[in-house]
Amino acid sequence: MGEGQQDNQRKFIPTGIQNFRKIREGNGYYVDKTSLIQQLTGGLESHYFLSRPRRFGKSLLLDTLHELFAGEEELFRGLAIHDSWDWSVSHPVVHLSFDDQYNSPEEIDQHIHDKLKGIAEEAGIDIRDTGSKASQRLEVLIRRLHQNTGQQVVVLVDEYDKPILEVLDKPELARANRDYLRGFYGIIKGSAEHVRFVFVTGITMFSKVSLFSGLNNLRDISLNPRYASICGFTDEDLDTVFGPELEGLDREEIRRWYNGYSWLGGHQLYNPWDILNLLVERQFESYWFESGTPNYLYRLIRERNFPLIEFDGGTIERRQLTQFDVGNIDLRALMFQSGYLTIGEQRRDGPDTIYTLKHPNLEVSASFNVGLLAYMGRDAGDVRRDARAVLKCLESKNFDGLAGWLRTVYAAIPHDWYRNNLNAEAEGHYLSLLITHLRAVGAVARGEDASNRGRSDVVVEHAGEVFVIEAKVVASEHEVGKALGAAMEQIRKRGYAEKYLGERGVHLVAMVFGSGDRNLLDLRAESVPVLSAPRANRDIPVWRRLRNVVTMR
Repeated sequence: MGEGQQDNQRKFIPTGIQNFRKIREGNGYYVDKTSLIQQLTGGLESHYFLSRPRRFGKSLLLDTLHELFAGEEELFRGLAIHDSWDWSVSHPVVHLSFDDQYNSPEEIDQHIHDKLKGIAEEAGIDIRDTGSKASQRLEVLIRRLHQNTGQQVVVLVDEYDKPILEVLDKPELARANRDYLRGFYGIIKGSAEHVRFVFVTGITMFSKVSLFSGLNNLRDISLNPRYASICGFTDEDLDTVFGPELEGLDREEIRRWYNGYSWLGGHQLYNPWDILNLLVERQFESYWFESGTPNYLYRLIRERNFPLIEFDGGTIERRQLTQFDVGNIDLRALMFQSGYLTIGEQRRDGPDTIYTLKHPNLEVSASFNVGLLAYMGRDAGDVRRDARAVLKCLESKNFDGLAGWLRTVYAAIPHDWYRNNLNAEAEGHYLSLLITHLRAVGAVARGEDASNRGRSDVVVEHAGEVFVIEAKVVASEHEVGKALGAAMEQIRKRGYAEKYLGERGVHLVAMVFGSGDRNLLDLRAESVPVLSAPRANRDIPVWRRLRNVVTMR
């Protein structure tokens, strides 16, 4: 991957710098994405859209495109695109970024007006006679830039959706801002004869019908495997570009904390903001998450009573994942596009493509769940303390301690959580809280874990042990014994634990909750010894092998 100029000098780590020129001229570390830019710019297509989470390198990508089309050859020496680009041609560039909060369409219009005025003045073009609306001025500016230079115009739009996302909690304003932007973006298509290249970036994939109906020739490359790594860092990037900075840092720990984003290109990607901050601070912290707490997501989860157990490991169709509109937002899609979930697997189901979603890494999983519990009224310090206590119970197979911890957790749930909550009396409510607490301290906890004969409620992996959990909810304490037996028998008969039997200890855990008590009533655990028998014996069905389990409670 690309290095840059003055390789004999110590490079600087460009934390928070989205200016391509500053990085290149200042001898900063730069991951060369220009081979992918060459693919984008070298064909017949010229209008593109890319969705990526915040701080993932979108702004630097657009700034790189700006300098490339402006013909700034010196900045690209040593990069992949240099020898194949026609440096004798330069294009005028209209580069817009919506980097503020806008409380009305009029504020958006004024922001665009100011940006266009600056571009026009720099080019020596007068657009004062072009009408009062920014859309009118954009149309005239594009035409006159083409006429004055003899070259078609490049249009770059960064954070196109921020005027909508920032006011999602005000649906009427969000719709008004959306409607204004729809008309504005339509001007770009109407100026096609004057435009050489268009690239629009943002976080979300708003429906073309709702927002880009006037610019419906945008090609969405967000899930195109060819361009999966056009933003973000790969493992190869870390080793080849940042190798001198990695000394003293545990490479596997870097992966566990920050790797795992996927957009179907075969790469597991890192968020650049995390890596650059890690290389500067030399400490494993939640750099990306702490740069913007997702309270809007927490609010939607609370308002919709969304079952938390469906986040990590839940599935979604491609059409649901890639578009929505104000007032019709799929929460899983919003979490994916915002970076709190990523694609784990994909499969075909008839005419549909189905994606399995997951938290990308330890940073996101732990931080998101701590933040969610804090938003719902639990102190973050208490969450971490309690969750560490349960990890100790799992490590020592202390199931009495586990039961006691769970009762403490559920007793602390505010009464307000149960109001107008259709899921509050279901198994999923109790299991979601268990999973959320465990993930808050980095434990591997999966809901609805699939086997060839069904799905167990929860599987937890920690300290080389596997805990397969099945839960029941009863209305009366008289039903507890029967429910415990049914839960344990379900784990055995359906072979939920079978795929985990091997060199690790496996524990079957039955839990019973009371709908009236809103708490854990009883817990029973049975442990399967680590298998040391010949492999042939391992082919015996799990429910038969479990005759010799050790009952813990």
